[in-house]
Amino acid sequence: MNFSVEDGVLTSVTGNPQHPITRGGLCVKLKDFAKHHYNPDRILYPQRRVGPKGSGQYERISWEEALQEISSKWNSIIDDYGSQAILNCCYLGNQGVINGLTSGDAFFNRLGATVSEKTFCASGSSTGYVMTIGPTGGVDPESFLYSKLIVIWGQNTMSTNLHQWPIYQEARAKGAKIVVIDPQRTRTAKEADVHIRLKPGTDAAFALGVMYVLITENLVDQDYIDKYTHGYEELKNRVINDYGVDRVAEITGLTVQEIQNFAREYATTQPCVIRMGVAPERNRNGGQSIRAICSLPALVGAWRHVGGGLLEMPLWEFPLKYEEMCRPDFIKPGTRVANITQLGKVLEEFQYPQIKSLFVNNSNPVSQAGYSSKLESQLKKEDLFLVVSEHFITDTAKYADVLLPATMQAEQLEVMLAWGHFYLTYNEKAIEPPGECVSNSELFRRLAKAMGFNDSYWDRTDYEMLDDFIDWSSPRLEGWNMERLREVGYVSLAGATPDKRLPHAEGNFPTPTGKCEFLTTQADKGNFVVPVWRSMYEGMQTGEPIDPLPEWLPMRESPTSNPELAKKYPLNIVTPKAHAFLNSQYANEKNQQQRQGEQTVTIHPQDAEARGIVAGQLVRVFNDRGSFKGKAKLSDDTLPGLVVAILGYWHEHNHGSSVNSISSNEFSNLGHAPSFSDNLVQVELAV
Repeated sequence: MNFSVEDGVLTSVTGNPQHPITRGGLCVKLKDFAKHHYNPDRILYPQRRVGPKGSGQYERISWEEALQEISSKWNSIIDDYGSQAILNCCYLGNQGVINGLTSGDAFFNRLGATVSEKTFCASGSSTGYVMTIGPTGGVDPESFLYSKLIVIWGQNTMSTNLHQWPIYQEARAKGAKIVVIDPQRTRTAKEADVHIRLKPGTDAAFALGVMYVLITENLVDQDYIDKYTHGYEELKNRVINDYGVDRVAEITGLTVQEIQNFAREYATTQPCVIRMGVAPERNRNGGQSIRAICSLPALVGAWRHVGGGLLEMPLWEFPLKYEEMCRPDFIKPGTRVANITQLGKVLEEFQYPQIKSLFVNNSNPVSQAGYSSKLESQLKKEDLFLVVSEHFITDTAKYADVLLPATMQAEQLEVMLAWGHFYLTYNEKAIEPPGECVSNSELFRRLAKAMGFNDSYWDRTDYEMLDDFIDWSSPRLEGWNMERLREVGYVSLAGATPDKRLPHAEGNFPTPTGKCEFLTTQADKGNFVVPVWRSMYEGMQTGEPIDPLPEWLPMRESPTSNPELAKKYPLNIVTPKAHAFLNSQYANEKNQQQRQGEQTVTIHPQDAEARGIVAGQLVRVFNDRGSFKGKAKLSDDTLPGLVVAILGYWHEHNHGSSVNSISSNEFSNLGHAPSFSDNLVQVELAV
């Protein structure tokens, strides 16, 4: 990104035309990003609540008063209940090294707070992925240019990974074929050469059915399997015994021929590559869905070829010193863990001690966590001291006792990670923060001082922290240091040019066996959350028993698996990401609201007719957990029995509620991922 500044004012933000990924463009979500910094509704000063919780009524106070109120309250809570009565709720509202996911970890670990487990997105994917092929970045997105078959599995690339699309188009111009696997006919699916419309929650069954064809028709790369995989015979026996194509066709709603055609083309078209989104993790069997998908490239030897294999997210290639960033050594043995995707349940049920104070930054859990009505009821409690660091008074921030003003991207020094490419990026501070806004790094310096911490951790400048947290000794950063990164702006971590990168042509998977593990060797410790999502804390993993082989299990909530519930709520619902919002970010910007349009509920015409619903009517979507409203959109882009509603709308802009009011807060079977696409609802005309 290029920031343009005149007289200290940010005038425009554009993509860097020299960058191999952005190529001078920004995604739709960042249109008017410069104006976003000057939104008149921004929180510019610390504030104290003066009205009832949820009213959004505040008065300005000084930073000194805010820090005094917070530290006094926390010290009192620690005296009365212990430090584990305090919890941080932080996620990826910022994706920087010092202001992102782990920004408050060291502080709250030093405080002795309950450890926060942050699994909103990609945790189930992470666990399943690491169990199968280890913490590897996989295929460089730029190497897709050399692919002959590109499989986009559970991702709406044109809305959520837009910079990848031109690379796909270049590959297609050279003869590549694009296949999309998704229950919904998305923007991306409409542009694909083939769209495989399986039922939601059946990804694992489909992958295992593909394996059946590969194995029974002798389409596997036996040499690659023998040399570089573990547990093939066990996987083969399961597939042959349990996942014949007739059964898989019945489970997925696909035809036998669709399954066979894809399997045959996948095996015989090399290089073939899978770009996997996080959508397959968002049901009861999500983690095993990821394991099944991750097993496919090794079965056909796709990893042998440039542009062949799999890409989930390149996070694993970024050489960061997480132990130094998070300081898990501060955590006392036996400290408990709270999962923030279940925040309402945590606030309601945790005892000895109860959570008496919640600190929220980089996140908007009322919008993003499941069972939001339960969460809101807990946030209204007068004995919960809530502190929120934010840009705006969001659905969560309106319940805060103290609001703290946070900086935006152009106002802070940072080094950025990426979920969609292999570049580590230097983010130069371009303008001074407005009002009294501070970065997360500065915020935790101030809180550490207010709490009397004298550790040297918080004595460093942002530049010094960044320099300390990046592992410059990594081979991927040979010849680089902070000053060079600042001068150039970004560095590729791929380790080879896109036409040469072959991370697993000869195995070398970062798993315990060094192989792709169809039969995981990590099952003995049971279910786990990858430590980066929990302050690098290895303690108190729940360790539920897991199947060491990929499997398919039906969703918790579907007409076939839960017929009694389906009598009341007969429709499945999926809630994908928006085109113009980034989760709930930018959903308060009028231009972005116009680009996205109002909340719609896409319903198949036959389901609409059965309910007397006409296109454009306001409908209510509900179950026992809650309800939300949107305008009916009749379309066969969705399957019969399935409704689709976009995530991210703020309650105040959407009839007082949003899609996660109906979402379960139950976990997926691996990595404590949420099951946001495993819910039954009913739809009716709104009163």
